[in-house]
Amino acid sequence: MGRIRKAHGVRGEVTVEVLSDVAARFKPGSALLASREGQSPCTLTVEQARPLKQGLVVSFAGITDRDLAQAWAGASLEVARTEVPRARRGEYYYYELVGCRVRDQEAGELGEVVEVIEDGGGVLLAVEGPRGELLVPFVRGFLKVVDVEAGEIEVALPAGLVEACASK
Repeated sequence: MGRIRKAHGVRGEVTVEVLSDVAARFKPGSALLASREGQSPCTLTVEQARPLKQGLVVSFAGITDRDLAQAWAGASLEVARTEVPRARRGEYYYYELVGCRVRDQEAGELGEVVEVIEDGGGVLLAVEGPRGELLVPFVRGFLKVVDVEAGEIEVALPAGLVEACASK
């Protein structure tokens, strides 16, 4: 739901790229799970947040100087899944799609979703499988079944798309 960009000033504040549309996630007292690659998540408590041109400036309890703040640069900010409201019917959170197996009605097994990409032209599923990496458009016209609980997505892609776009 967010990513710490860098330290801001000398009093322990950080700039945060906000990836959530739930504004209350950064209200004072909110507990966020901060994680960095290769480390266990740590809980950070929001003390204060204010708007910045692109994101927020946030102060967390216990982070009181620039060096401590900069040590968190690049950390992902998340909330427990139990705090995430259920998605509306026909809508999906990106984290629900990652790990799903993708199967095309004609080409068969395509692989597993490793990333969800928004490129301005729509949402793409980065799928790793036996044909290499394939970017699959996540559009209603191609989707036949999306069952995130079973971890399965079935698509009907246009003829030739898999062969033309897969990269080994």
